[in-house]
This record gives sequence, C-alpha cells and structure tokens, in this order.
Amino acid sequence: MGYTLAVLGCGTMGVAILSGVLSSLEARLSAPLTQKHHSGETEPPSGISTPTASQFLDAPEESLPSRFIATVGREETGRKLKKTFEGLGRFGSDVEVRAGQGNVQAVKEADVILVCSKPNIAKSILLEEGMAEAVKGKLVISICAGVTISQLVSWVPESTKVVRAMPNTPCKIREGMTVVTPVSDALSRTLILNIFTSCGRCRFLEEKYFDACTALAGSGPAFVALVLEAMTDGGVMMGLPRVEALELAAQTLQGTGRMALYAGLHPAQLKDSVTTPGGCTIAGLLTLEDGRVRSTMARAIQVATNQQVFISTLNAETS
Repeated sequence: MGYTLAVLGCGTMGVAILSGVLSSLEARLSAPLTQKHHSGETEPPSGISTPTASQFLDAPEESLPSRFIATVGREETGRKLKKTFEGLGRFGSDVEVRAGQGNVQAVKEADVILVCSKPNIAKSILLEEGMAEAVKGKLVISICAGVTISQLVSWVPESTKVVRAMPNTPCKIREGMTVVTPVSDALSRTLILNIFTSCGRCRFLEEKYFDACTALAGSGPAFVALVLEAMTDGGVMMGLPRVEALELAAQTLQGTGRMALYAGLHPAQLKDSVTTPGGCTIAGLLTLEDGRVRSTMARAIQVATNQQVFISTLNAETS
C-alpha cells in the first residue's frame, strides 16, 4: 500500500505534477523494469546525473502514492479539473477533486501534502482553523515561489517536515526541471524524487541557491523562447516557411540540450564541433559576439536573480 497525496490549490502546476505522477504509475504497471525514461538514450554521465523517471518503475511501494486528493477554491474549477483528470488514463478518474473549504479535511486524510497555491495564499491555507492538528508529523512540500522554509516552518507545528521545491513550466510535458531543498531521511528523499522525476528532472540544492535557480530554470523558458523566436525569424528572413523554420529551430535547441545532458558535452565542445575554418558557423558566431549575446544572456540571469531576491525579501517582510 502506498501513501495518500493531497495537492492543495491544484492549479496549472499542480495538474502538471499530478499528471506526471499518474502517467508514471500507469507506465509502472505496463513497462518492464529495464525501460528507460527516454527510450534509446543512455543515462547521463555521473558528473551531471540527475535521477530520471525510470527509477519510478522499480520504486518501493511505500514511496509511491496510491490515493490522490486535489483541492480548488471554486466548484466550477473543480468540475473542469475532474474532467481533466478523467482524461489521464486509468488512475486519473480516481483523483478526488474537492472544491470550497476542503483543505483541512484533505490534509487530515493525507500523508504527504503538496502546496501549489499562489504564494500569497499559502499562509492562509496553512493557518486555517484545524490545519495545525491535521498537518502534525506529516511531510509538506511547497512549490510556492518566494515562500521560504523559515516562513513555512513558522506556519506549521514543529513535528511537520517542510520541504521547498521549485519546478518550472516544462513539467507540463514531463520535461521539467525541479530544484528541492535537501531532506535527511531516505524515504522522504525517494518519495520526493518519485514525485518530481515523474515530470522531468530533479536536483537537491540548498535554499540559498533558490533565487538563482528561479532565474535560470524558472525564468529560463522565457529566455530560451526569445532565442527560439529569433532563430525562427532568421530562417524566415532567409526564405524558409515559418512552420518549417520553427520546427528546425526548436528541434535544434532540444537536440543540443540533450547532447549536453546525455553525452556530457560542455557547451564549448558542442560549439567547436560544428565550427569549421572559414565556415558559416564561425561567421555567425562572430556576429553573435559582436552583439554581446553571451554577456547579455548571463546578465539576464543576474538581473532576474536580483529581482527574485527583492520579491522574496518583500514577501518575508509582509508575511
């Protein structure tokens, strides 16, 4: 028997994470234990390895959820959410969707609580009447951006284990990157990995790195989308139809990222491997250097990190 997972404030990201877990559970029933998350790919080298969803296949039963409760604020939202889960295979229809004031009861029935609400609502949820008793001794995982461990700890009883996680939007297609604060016990670590590797990759890092991680992985998809759009526009300018230009650019970005992850190649190696003397690549690279693309992108991460530090500080002062 597994545990009961309650997802409080089950919005877009909550649905993405829960969908990944449900899909992985279904794959566990039908796939051989040797199957990999990405068929035909080898595991990344140890230097950059992060666990992938393949570990879900032979995970111990106690580290996997067997019952799911999702809470939302409005009845209409609850009906839509129920339909969404019903379309997610055999496990989706078993998700218990509760609308209105159902958070405390959901936590009472759960073993692990995933808080997915908007950051400014997290405090009111965890301080609801009856919540302190309901959450005692349980594991609470918060994905609320900018809400710190110290804030979360102050809102729950001392016996509650609190973990902070930061997933990004590609979790929607099970290609996400989630950063989680470290946990001490092995079961909780395995349980957390099983949740977040079901929708991408997961890495444990100290909370002091979270502002930079938010900028790099959280804001990163927007930065990459800008590069993708620019590459596509360049192809269109040179005569390619837009649909084909977008496909070429998107697949090139995806393939390059996977070469870095699975082949363990440094970006400089990837760059040099396609740069021949007097060729078109070096001509294009020099143009990018003239435009300070490298430093501009790095500065974008710096500025986004500093802005996240400001937001986190503001949230801490107003909580």
